Amino acid sequence: MLGPGLRGVVWVQGCPFDCRGCMAPEWIPDRPAQIIDPGELAERLLADPRVTGLTFSGGEPMRQAEGLAALAAHARARALALGRPEPDIICFTGFRLSRLRRRPPYPGVADLLGRLDVLIDGQYVARLDDGRGLRGSANQTVHHLTGRLRHAASALADGPRSARVTVRGSELTIIGVPPPGLLSSVRHPAAADVAAARAPRTSLYAAARGETT
Repeated sequence: MLGPGLRGVVWVQGCPFDCRGCMAPEWIPDRPAQIIDPGELAERLLADPRVTGLTFSGGEPMRQAEGLAALAAHARARALALGRPEPDIICFTGFRLSRLRRRPPYPGVADLLGRLDVLIDGQYVARLDDGRGLRGSANQTVHHLTGRLRHAASALADGPRSARVTVRGSELTIIGVPPPGLLSSVRHPAAADVAAARAPRTSLYAAARGETT
C-alpha cells in the first residue's frame, strides 16, 4: 500500500500546503505532538524482522528533514547490526525535487535526499487524481534516487492502488494511497467524527506500522 514488501511507516505532523482533497488533513496543523528519539524509533520500525523498507509521509516530511535523515541513518545501522539488509526508503513531499536541490526549504533536506531511494514529489491536485500508483495525482513524479527499487518502478508509478480501512470502536484509520472516491465514501456523513477519531495517532514521529503492497 505504501511501497513494496512489509514496511514501517512514519507520519510526521505539520505541512505548509493545504491541498484540496488531502487524505490526511489532521496532519496539516503545525502543533505539538509525540516526540521520539530517531534511534528509538528505528528500533521500533525494525522490531518485526520481516520489515524490508520504510516510508516517510505526513504532513510534510521535509519540515522534519533533519530528524528523518537521522532516523534513516539509525535504521540502516540497526539493520546491519542485526545482520539484515538495509531497508529501502520512500518519501513523499509536496515540494518539487528541483526546488529541494536548488533552494532547500528546511535544514537537513540535502542530507535526507542523500539517504532516500525513492522520492514522490509534487502537491496533490484532486482533479488530476487518476487512481494509479503511489502518486496521489498525475502531476506528481516518482523519482528513483538510487536503483534499489527500479524493479518496482512500474508498480510505484502506475500500478493499481490499495488502501486498508480499519475500524476499532469509534476510531477509523486509512493506510495507503486511496483510490478515487474512497475518502468521500468513508468520511460521509461524519467527516468531522472520522478526523477526530484519527487524531490520537498524530505524532511528530508516528509509531511504526508495517504494511504490504
